[in-house]
Amino acid sequence: MTDDMAAIFREELRDLLESLERGLLDLKARPEDMGLINQVFRDLHTVKGSGAMFGFTDLAAFIHEFETVFDRIRSGAIPAGAEIVRLGLAAKDEIPGLVDGLPDPEGRRPAILDALRGLMPGAASVAAGPAAETDLAPDAVAAAATAAGRRLLFRLLGPSLAMGARPEIVLDELRALGATGIAADVSEVPSLDRLDSEQCHIGWSMTLPPAVTEAQVEEVFLFTDADWKLEAEVEDADAAAPLAVAAAAPVPEVAQKPAAQKPVTARDDRGDAPAAAAQAGATIRVPAERLDALMDAVGELVIVEARLTELARQSRDPALMTTAEQITRLAAGLRDATMTMRMVPLRSLVGRFRRLVLDLSDSLAKPIEFAVLGEDTELDKTVIEKLADPLVHILRNAIDHGMETPEERAATDKGRTGLIELSAQHAGAEVLIRVRDDGRGINPDRIRAKAVAQGLISADAQLTENQIFALIFEPGFSTADAVTELSGRGVGMDVVRRTIESLRGAIEVESRLGHGTSVTLRLPLTLAIIEGLLIEVAGERYTLPMASVQEIVELPADKAVPKRSGDFLDIRGRFVPFLRLRSLFEGVGEAPTEQNVVIVMSGENRVGIVVDRIVGTNQTVIKQMSKLHAGVRAVSGATILGDGSVALILDVAHLVSMGRVPGEPTPATREVAA
Repeated sequence: MTDDMAAIFREELRDLLESLERGLLDLKARPEDMGLINQVFRDLHTVKGSGAMFGFTDLAAFIHEFETVFDRIRSGAIPAGAEIVRLGLAAKDEIPGLVDGLPDPEGRRPAILDALRGLMPGAASVAAGPAAETDLAPDAVAAAATAAGRRLLFRLLGPSLAMGARPEIVLDELRALGATGIAADVSEVPSLDRLDSEQCHIGWSMTLPPAVTEAQVEEVFLFTDADWKLEAEVEDADAAAPLAVAAAAPVPEVAQKPAAQKPVTARDDRGDAPAAAAQAGATIRVPAERLDALMDAVGELVIVEARLTELARQSRDPALMTTAEQITRLAAGLRDATMTMRMVPLRSLVGRFRRLVLDLSDSLAKPIEFAVLGEDTELDKTVIEKLADPLVHILRNAIDHGMETPEERAATDKGRTGLIELSAQHAGAEVLIRVRDDGRGINPDRIRAKAVAQGLISADAQLTENQIFALIFEPGFSTADAVTELSGRGVGMDVVRRTIESLRGAIEVESRLGHGTSVTLRLPLTLAIIEGLLIEVAGERYTLPMASVQEIVELPADKAVPKRSGDFLDIRGRFVPFLRLRSLFEGVGEAPTEQNVVIVMSGENRVGIVVDRIVGTNQTVIKQMSKLHAGVRAVSGATILGDGSVALILDVAHLVSMGRVPGEPTPATREVAA
């Protein structure tokens, strides 16, 4: 197998394993859902077939037994219990090691198979491995062999052996469906001098039980290029005379009579090749690095387009202005298309969270129902990649600290099973991701006492409830009385805050004691290119994300002179505090007579920002600040304008928080002017 083929196989395997885990987790909640059972069976069958095709025989043999189990579940022979789901998840975790050829010194894989066999009736037949016969008793096998059945004939096509086809695996799967009287057709085997070692010159014939459907047979040949046909019912199964009996068949030979009728079904897998090729061509796998490079190129194109537009405006050349407008339109289309390609649904993360909740629920003996809403909500690829760890910490805290034991819940008239809900939704140019639980909630008095004991706040500090909840994100803060494997070191929530702030997002915590907690993450849709509002303050230009701008009003004349008390505007009957950027950034010179107030919003809070002049809107390519500016909270990045100058991008969430708490500007804000 070449490196390219191996890379394709591993990418496809990654998707299959995600689908398999998702199906198993859903199956635990809905064990009677035949759609889920069939999905898990198809995923197992695909993993086994792909593994065999690419030469991973150990993987195919390992998965074969689980596939057999789920085939029996499909037939109703055994139920899909929680223990089978647990073993299925454990087997799924072993698949990457089998692909990489990693040893199993602890014997986990045989232990998983032994545990699986112990749960099933007729365990001896499963223990016999992939070549085992069906679960039918000997008398039942004989009865099935003489009963009316359907005749299956198949022959492998082309250089099948060179492509990794394994006839014995196909025969094993057909035996699992109840095939009897398996016979080999050697009539087309050429002489030795004309023998092609890459082709399989042998065909096979057998009798299948009447209950076997065409769809089941089709699944067997899903990854095998073969010409097969399923003939009409065989009324007399005693008169057939096979040319040669397959040596590997462990069941007694039963002579069979060829069907007198014409075949009712004839199928050639090659007939589906155009459709399969069309479906495969609908999507193309592209390395993430190429998308990043494309996004960087588009960003530079937007900067050059802004420069061209500025030059066209200055020159007033009609031809140049027309060309600049066309370039602007094309650049905008390319930008939107590129950003769409970078969008990834939240579903790509949900699988690992469901597994995390399941494992913690079992280890802590806390029954938990995990609900996901809006998993099709899309975010930028970079945001998705950095979002996994914060959500893991939040979920672990919700289960470990927030969720009560079944006994505690029963004592408070709650159901014994707790609920954790992960939801996502778009809100303008933001995405709101919320983790909500119905647990014990956060006790603000306990948070405050711990913060005082750890020296984070003074004993006489006056804090609102939201400010108290914000203390849980301080480095080293923890309410745990002892350090465990899950929590107690005061690291997790600090990581959450730092990661979300690095994504230009914000965190909101709401909690009611005894009723649960809700943690909301507000994140931008993208970190690459945004629509910006260009403003000017004291001769310097800044950019505000247009997604946060609500409206622009004129500063009233009676508000032109700063007051000692807080400044507020009456916006249609609602008081909105406002900040003077000239004062915050210590701008020099006199303020103009007429100033504007830009009303921005973060979450549910609004703040006005007084600026000298509104320059206009532009496409803003976000450039990250250097590490020297990491402490400047009021600025989230920078952009290059059309004239080549640099404009700082203001952090709206930080400005809104400053407007809500009147007081002197922090040192971090003063550093912006430096």
